[in-house]
Amino acid sequence: MPTPDTSPRASPGSTRDRLVKAVTALGFPAELGGVIAEHIGSPKGMERMISYLNHVRPERVELIADEMIAIREDIDRWREKKASQKANAAYNSVLNNGLDADDE
Repeated sequence: MPTPDTSPRASPGSTRDRLVKAVTALGFPAELGGVIAEHIGSPKGMERMISYLNHVRPERVELIADEMIAIREDIDRWREKKASQKANAAYNSVLNNGLDADDE
């Protein structure tokens, strides 16, 4: 969960606002930008979407939706990887130190 100062709605010049502005600059409704921001969720993911919109300048909403889904899948895959690494580290600690060892 984002902390208050890194929330997508934190300030007038926030990443979310810049994403909405990039979407509207292409002629799409601001509501689409809000939906994209909510779906992506992370500021880094929104930055990636802003870069895509500014460089590719897609003309169809389907292209924007495809990129939004791809970004979200990358975020989810990264989170799963980190959770797996944490679980693997805990498992290795049990193998190396046993169950009775104090956690550090």
